[in-house]
Amino acid sequence: MLDAWHAACIHLVRRPTRLFSHDKALRKASTKSLRLTPGIYIFGAAAVLSVTAGFFMLGSGFALAIVPIIVLLYFALELHKEQVRIKTEEITEANRLHLSTIEALATAIDARDRIGTGHVRRTQIYALGLGEAIGLNGSDLDVLRTGAMLHDVGKLAVPDHILSKQGQLTPSELEKAKTHAAVGASIIEQIDFPYPVADTVKYHHECWDGTGYPHGLKGDEIPVTSRVLAIADTYDALRSDRPYRPAHSRDIARQTIADGAGRNFDPTLVHAFLMNLPKFESMLDAEGVGYSARNDAENDEFGDERSGYVQQIKLANREVFTLFELTREFSESSTLEEMLSMFTSKVKELVPFDTCAIYLLDETRCFADAAHVEGKNKTVLMSKRIRSGEGASGFALKRREPVINANPDLDFSISQLELIQEYRTMVSMPMITDGVLIGTVSLYSGALNEYCEEHIRLLDTIARIAAGAISKFREHAQTKVDSLTDTMTGLPNVRSLQMQFEREMSRASRSNNSFQLLMMDLDGFKAVNDTFGHKIGDRLLREIGHTISEQLREYDFLARYGGDEFVALIPSTAGEDVGELRERIARAVTEFKLETHNGQFASVGVSIGAASYPENGTSFDQLVIAADRTMYSEKTTRKMTVAAAETDLIPIEIVVDSPPSLDAMLRSVRSDADHANNGGFVIELDESAVVESAAIN
Repeated sequence: MLDAWHAACIHLVRRPTRLFSHDKALRKASTKSLRLTPGIYIFGAAAVLSVTAGFFMLGSGFALAIVPIIVLLYFALELHKEQVRIKTEEITEANRLHLSTIEALATAIDARDRIGTGHVRRTQIYALGLGEAIGLNGSDLDVLRTGAMLHDVGKLAVPDHILSKQGQLTPSELEKAKTHAAVGASIIEQIDFPYPVADTVKYHHECWDGTGYPHGLKGDEIPVTSRVLAIADTYDALRSDRPYRPAHSRDIARQTIADGAGRNFDPTLVHAFLMNLPKFESMLDAEGVGYSARNDAENDEFGDERSGYVQQIKLANREVFTLFELTREFSESSTLEEMLSMFTSKVKELVPFDTCAIYLLDETRCFADAAHVEGKNKTVLMSKRIRSGEGASGFALKRREPVINANPDLDFSISQLELIQEYRTMVSMPMITDGVLIGTVSLYSGALNEYCEEHIRLLDTIARIAAGAISKFREHAQTKVDSLTDTMTGLPNVRSLQMQFEREMSRASRSNNSFQLLMMDLDGFKAVNDTFGHKIGDRLLREIGHTISEQLREYDFLARYGGDEFVALIPSTAGEDVGELRERIARAVTEFKLETHNGQFASVGVSIGAASYPENGTSFDQLVIAADRTMYSEKTTRKMTVAAAETDLIPIEIVVDSPPSLDAMLRSVRSDADHANNGGFVIELDESAVVESAAIN
């Protein structure tokens, strides 16, 4: 009897661990909760002695008394078992939720880097598989499991425009990107992991030859878990699309890893990784994250319940980066066409269309012309001109409100009839900056049934940025034009003339060619001002400038030099070939009559001098002086001819190249005056020529 009781007590002590033998987690929890300490052994021994004494003292009656106690102990033990099971399930679920949360956040961080879904899980599979292949176990595998999930958490400290940059990073941008390893370790250190996850993340960009970062560790100085993670992360990065390149093939990725052995990676680990790569890739396919079955929802438009949170994060990041690039590139545009082309390309990245047309208001603000068209029917639509209020785009201009999902045929019912039923839907977004309407951007689509709210929001955002940039560009361009334009005639001014002269001189020097500079001075213009007033004189200057321009070729250059003088640059023309042009200009100016009032007309003549580059000079000032000299010679000769005809005087001598001193000139004038009739001579005093005239009896 005593032996039986002793066996029963031993069974009760060992019972809990056997109760949970089918569940490892439960058995572990039960064993921990019922760990046999010396106190428990003493208590058990005392209980056995007490029960034994009871049997000796009370006999079999004591057995009947102890049975209810044993039954109660059994049910208490069963209740404890259930509580342990429930608690274990709660702990297991909490751990699962924690790991799922970490993985979700890690995936979200990777989405900022425009990496597709699955990078975290694939890196984890590679790292754990390689770790097991080289014999790691226990806490090392736990480190790899967690480290693979959190290895890029430090990218939170790297700006989006660096993570998403499509071109090569600058040295400063590269240094900023490198900080993510150390920052990630600092974040992870705030979590009390029971194994060294922080160090694994911190050193996973160290290289076997010591050229890595952040500390330049070398060889075995790098933790083995970091060396494993480096290979896993690099291989998946090579197989995935990145903003700056498409995904590499399997063969190229394998070769890159192999080439890095002994330089970037531990050669022993590289060998193990490549040997087990088919096995790892089978595991990827089994979990649906393989490269052949991967679907990162790249073709989904905008994030809704079907797209998933990763796609929504990627789209949000792409929006930020696109707007950043748009603002930066707008500031670098040198022409309006370049700016508008960039505008449509950025719209295309965020909002789908078959055709995008940008209509800009003209000076009347009643019409808008197609300034740029991208996509289908570009040639047809480039000539389109819309009236405010007509068609869908015209309605958007008139109401200054977006027209959403309208019938595209409304824009083509008056003109471009061939485009009717070409598209299924359209949206027209007014471009407004500082309350000023400058035009509208219209998107036409034959694939979409309608544009959604997200499309409209994005288009509105881009249109506002573009409107401000276009307005400022126009203001800047107008300021530049004003600085190079004569306000009275609308012709280029002296500054613009000098800039054009430098360009022509460079071109002529390169091609060993020549060009002509024509100096033109209006004859009788002062009389027009004195007779009709300066307003008529200003009108006449504008008209004469237009008249001279009509006689020039398209690539000739005409500028107002000052007062009533004009200068023309005639490229690729020799001196002997410019005579006919001078005659044609002189005839056109002389024949022009400006009607003033009461049937009166204002007219002028023109004197023209020419100088040739490089024969008459190699600088702007030299050619102007040479052309000015010949012009005044022509002017003086003509005046002398007119005066001689009116007073029977004939011209005697013209001195051009070697003008006499002022004293000699005055002596000559007095001498000739003694032989001339009163009023019978004309004197022209000029720094470049002196005309002498004497009467003939």
